[in-house]
Amino acid sequence: MAGQDFAVVGQSLKKVDALEKVLGKARFGDDLSFPGMLYAKVFRSRVPHGMIKKLDVSKAYQVAGVHAVVTADDIPGSNTHGIIIKDEPVLVKDHIRKVGDPIAVVAAETKEACDRALAAIEVEIEELPAVFDPIEAMKEDAPKLYEKGNILATCKIVKGDIEEGFRLSDVVVANRYRTVLLEHAYIEPEVCVATVEGDQITVWASTQNPHYDQKEIARNLGVNINKVRVIQAVTGGGFGGKLDLCAQVQVALLAMKTGRPVKLVYSREESIQCSSKRHPYIMEVKTGARKDGKLMAFEATLIADTGAYASYGPGVLTRGAVHFTGPYEIPHVKITGYSVYTNNPTAGAMRGFGVPQVAFAHEQQMDQLAEKLGLDPVEFRLMNAFRPGSVTATGQVLEHSVGIRETIKQAVAKAKELMG
Repeated sequence: MAGQDFAVVGQSLKKVDALEKVLGKARFGDDLSFPGMLYAKVFRSRVPHGMIKKLDVSKAYQVAGVHAVVTADDIPGSNTHGIIIKDEPVLVKDHIRKVGDPIAVVAAETKEACDRALAAIEVEIEELPAVFDPIEAMKEDAPKLYEKGNILATCKIVKGDIEEGFRLSDVVVANRYRTVLLEHAYIEPEVCVATVEGDQITVWASTQNPHYDQKEIARNLGVNINKVRVIQAVTGGGFGGKLDLCAQVQVALLAMKTGRPVKLVYSREESIQCSSKRHPYIMEVKTGARKDGKLMAFEATLIADTGAYASYGPGVLTRGAVHFTGPYEIPHVKITGYSVYTNNPTAGAMRGFGVPQVAFAHEQQMDQLAEKLGLDPVEFRLMNAFRPGSVTATGQVLEHSVGIRETIKQAVAKAKELMG
C-alpha cells in the first residue's frame, strides 16, 4: 500500500459539519423550540446516601404555571436504566446513593416557575453512613449500597507462573499509583426535548447513544419501541460522557403527561454533579526484569471506583486489566481487578475507556526499571515491545499489524527533529 493514492487517508478534508457551525446554522438541543413548549427541572438529592421516608409534591402543583410534577410512582415501566446493568433509577423511589440523584421532575411555563416548584417540594430523608473510598467499600462492615454488596465486578488475568517470573528477575520495581476522577467538561451541557403526537414520542437529545436511549425510553414508559423516535441533536462534545442517559426518559414522561413539548437543560453545576466521570483507579504494581533488560514478570491489583451506579464499570475494568501490561510482551503475568460501588459520582465511559489510567502506571514502571538497569528508556521499550508473533497477557497471538515499535522510532525521530 506504500505510495498508493487514497481519496481520504492522508488527505486534507473538510469537516462535514464545519460550515454550518462556523456560520451559526447548527441547531443544538437548546436551540430547539416548539409552540406551547414547557420547561423542566429536576429535584435532586443533597445527601450522598439515605432512604426517602416521605415525599410531598402537592405544594409544587400549586405554583402558578406548573403543569406536571412526576415522581417514581408515575413511571409506568421499569424505572431502571444502565448501559450494562440496569441498576440506576430514572427517579429514586426510596434508596438514594449519591448527591444529585433525581427524585422528582417538574414541567412549567417558565424556568422561574420550575424553580419555585422545586423549592415547594418537601422530602424527608433518613441519612445513612456513606462510603467514598473504594478500599473501605470492599470491607465486610462497610455501608452497603446494594444488598449483594459493593463489589460490582471482578476480573482476573493469568499468564505463565508469576512466582517463577519474579525468581528469574534481577531487578524488581513495586509501586502504588492513584488516578483521580475526571470530568469530561464538554462545552454543551446535557439537553433533551420531547414531543408527543398521538401515541408517537419523539426525543431530541445531546447524546452519543440514540439507539440505547430509544430502548430505555420505551422500557420505562412501558410502550413498544416503534412508538419512540430518538434524534441526536447537534452535540457539543461528549467524549463518552453522553453515552449514559440524562433526562431522555424524564422529558418523554412529562410530554406524555402534559401533551405538550418539554425541554430540560442541565445547568453547568448539574452537568458536573450528575454526568458520568473517568474512573479513579488505585493500582498496586510490581514489575520484574532480567539484567539484560528482558521483562519477566508483571503483577498488579486494580481497584476502580465506579461510584453509585455501574454505567460502563464492568467494561472499563476489563479493558483496564487487559491493557495493564501495555504494549510489551511479558511471559509471566497476574492481574486482579475490582470495580467497586461507592457514594461518589458515577464513573462511566471516557476517552480511552479505562486504559489511560493503567498506561500511566505501566509507563512509570518502565522508566524506573530502565533507570535501575542503567538502560536507555527508549531502547528498553523497543527491546520489550510487541512484534508479530508476540503473545499478549490474555494469550492472543499478534500475527500482523503490530505497529508499536515503528511508532516509537518515528516519535523519537520527530521529537529530536523538533527539539534539536
